[in-house]
Amino acid sequence: MDIRIFDDLNTLYTEATEMFADLSEKSIHEKGRFAVALSGGSSPKAIFKLLATEKYAGRIQWDKIYFFWVDERWVSLNDDKSNARMTFETLLDKVPVPKDHIFPMYKDNVQPEEYAKEYETQIRNIIGDEGVFDFILLGMGDDGHTASLFPGEEILNEKEKWVDAYYLKSQEMFRITLTAPIINKAENILAVAFGESKKHALNEVLNGAYNPELYPMQLIEKKENFIFFTDHQAVGK
Repeated sequence: MDIRIFDDLNTLYTEATEMFADLSEKSIHEKGRFAVALSGGSSPKAIFKLLATEKYAGRIQWDKIYFFWVDERWVSLNDDKSNARMTFETLLDKVPVPKDHIFPMYKDNVQPEEYAKEYETQIRNIIGDEGVFDFILLGMGDDGHTASLFPGEEILNEKEKWVDAYYLKSQEMFRITLTAPIINKAENILAVAFGESKKHALNEVLNGAYNPELYPMQLIEKKENFIFFTDHQAVGK
């Protein structure tokens, strides 16, 4: 596991954007495609905006990239809470990605549990039965959750499914998410978490006893391909 601590967020966002661009070039050269799963939130939003700038928009082979999502609130693509909507507005509507390379984690007139099965099929159609994404971008909540893997939820024990959906009582809504098994298969994982509010959870995730029921980010295996971007506020002294 590689932990990188940044002095300022602009540098963090730039380094994350460079990583995306570099990995896309490497993957497209080696495999002819770059399959990614993206998260929502303020950090990805800043990274997506940089990717849409002229510097990167002209460097990256957008027609060779396949876009999936790590997780999503079960809301329409027009809803302000939609991770997909944010990604379209900040990136996907601004770069030449083929529409059939984009797989939002939502579908009208379908139950979330049923769409979770359909979404897993869509993933298999692109990356195969081994289930290895080229790149996954994660965030971490103040409570140590990542994706829609929240503390104390049954989904933390999932071992087989790649995608699942469930009703999160604390938020009074359905969530759909990639599970720990497929996230851990990824060739490259970048997690971004910074700020004073993340300090306690981050310390527990990195240094505390293994307790993923309380800190689900611990389900992500601390292998060489797992990189964590953070700042001095989050890591403390």
